[in-house]
Amino acid sequence: MLFDNFTAGNTQLANRAVMSPMTRNRAVDHNTANALMASYYAQRASAGLIITEGTSPSPNGLGYPRIPGLFNQDHVKGWKLVTQAVHAKGGKIVVQLMHCGRVASAENLPAGAKTVGPTDKTLEGEVYTDTRGMQPHTQPHAMTKTDVDAAVTEFAHGAKLAVEAGFDGVELHAANGYLIEQFLNANVNTRTDGYGGSAANRNRFALEVVRATVAAIGANRVGVRLSPYGVFNGTGAFPEVDTQYEALVKELSSMGLMYLHVLDHSAMGAPAVPAALKASLRAAFKGTFILAGGFDRDSAQAAIASGQADLIGFGRPFLANPDLVERLKAGAALNAPDMGTFYTPGEKGYTDYPTLSA
Repeated sequence: MLFDNFTAGNTQLANRAVMSPMTRNRAVDHNTANALMASYYAQRASAGLIITEGTSPSPNGLGYPRIPGLFNQDHVKGWKLVTQAVHAKGGKIVVQLMHCGRVASAENLPAGAKTVGPTDKTLEGEVYTDTRGMQPHTQPHAMTKTDVDAAVTEFAHGAKLAVEAGFDGVELHAANGYLIEQFLNANVNTRTDGYGGSAANRNRFALEVVRATVAAIGANRVGVRLSPYGVFNGTGAFPEVDTQYEALVKELSSMGLMYLHVLDHSAMGAPAVPAALKASLRAAFKGTFILAGGFDRDSAQAAIASGQADLIGFGRPFLANPDLVERLKAGAALNAPDMGTFYTPGEKGYTDYPTLSA
């Protein structure tokens, strides 16, 4: 079943293995995708669907060094290299739109940009910068209604540019403690206006972003990623988490989206997403449902066979194995990922992993 074709939205997929989004920090020139990135994604075009690394729709969202953007024509030209390379090999690819929000250092932002978030509470810990090494996170500017509306518009504009660049769709990153989840999560969002103070209000920004993006490019090109119970970037569970996410997913289901993508971080040490919540989200969403987090061939096959998911996301296995689908089909051994090169510039640990044929 993992190797059967499938249709997500209006997009025909060759199999049900999804390459999960993974930050790789190779956009070295003004946050613009390049030929090296095109080679990386083209190597992995046998995935049923590739979801790119997080890509900011706004100068304000470039919280890490060398992450790609998608808010100007140079970015469109760079990403065209990627989409054309993947499509030439028969692959399908969507771009993940990720606004870092308060997960940022001002050192990583271009001139005129600012660190923003639902409140002005600074994220604890540090972030890497190319200019000064590890630095404390920059205190965010608490977003006004005008700022919120501008961010919604930026997501929609980024989606339009994604279509112009040749992507098969976009994934809105509402997980891992970035801007959309900063609004969703009660441990981060302490607002008392229409965007905080209740589950419905915390869901409001996410829903506004999704609706604007759907209006811009059509629901059958829009996916959403969620990570309830994740603890990354100061998030974590809270008393209403299950009912809030169930309500959110019901709203998302009514829009007829391309897919819903639910990430369980427990394979990396976070609390597991309860099986009952996964099942309730699966039941609430009437479209294509992706599960990700620690899957191998057997557990992926079992999840599809039991109806827990339609598609399965693989992260680090795809990072280290450009021919992962072929290896899974053959039951072959997998390359181990080189963690020391995950976020470094250059080819090493990026486009030099061997394939079975090699």
